[in-house]
Amino acid sequence: MKKLILLIVIMVAGNNFAFSQENSKKETIVVIHTKYGDITAKLYNDTPQHRDNFIKLVNEGWYEDSPFHRIIKNFMIQGGGNSDGRQDPGHRIPAEFTPNHYHKKGALSAARQGDQVNPEKESSGCQFYIVQGKKVPESQLASFSKRNGIKYTDEQKNVYKTLGGTPHLDGDYTVFGEVIMGLDVVDKIAAVKTNKMKGDSPVEKLTMTIEIVE
Repeated sequence: MKKLILLIVIMVAGNNFAFSQENSKKETIVVIHTKYGDITAKLYNDTPQHRDNFIKLVNEGWYEDSPFHRIIKNFMIQGGGNSDGRQDPGHRIPAEFTPNHYHKKGALSAARQGDQVNPEKESSGCQFYIVQGKKVPESQLASFSKRNGIKYTDEQKNVYKTLGGTPHLDGDYTVFGEVIMGLDVVDKIAAVKTNKMKGDSPVEKLTMTIEIVE
């Protein structure tokens, strides 16, 4: 019995150590180059499958001259397809929802197909969006909280109220990083002229190239 208890303790300690190591790793920094300027973002370590997939695609050159294909002011800017027209690399990523990552302005999140064909809420293998959003009054956030069952911390409430975001997406799309420099560039891209009849695509082609700097 004592040996069994000791074994369990060792296993738990090992799992905790591995988790601690994963989250103590230096976060990967990426730079999204656009004609409006650079957007610098960090990738979260506690969404490892999304992080590793993103890094792999960047290293393979998938995002070289990748187009922004959907832009909605006060909501988000979306892109991630390959320059040759491919919209998907042929795989999905399991959802990685964590309560500490939410859709504040600057959130880097994975796009996905709708619940009817994707009930597990798996993410696209390459498509992502960056939140612009807008400021959210606490009363409105309370209604979102009631609907999605998410209890927001005081800090998160304050961020939504002062910085803004898109809380109605919380718990439905994986947030795997955030912008740490270049929110003004996000605003500039979100303000470009778009064609609503063509899926909110920019009238003038707008592309990005992504590199890993750390």
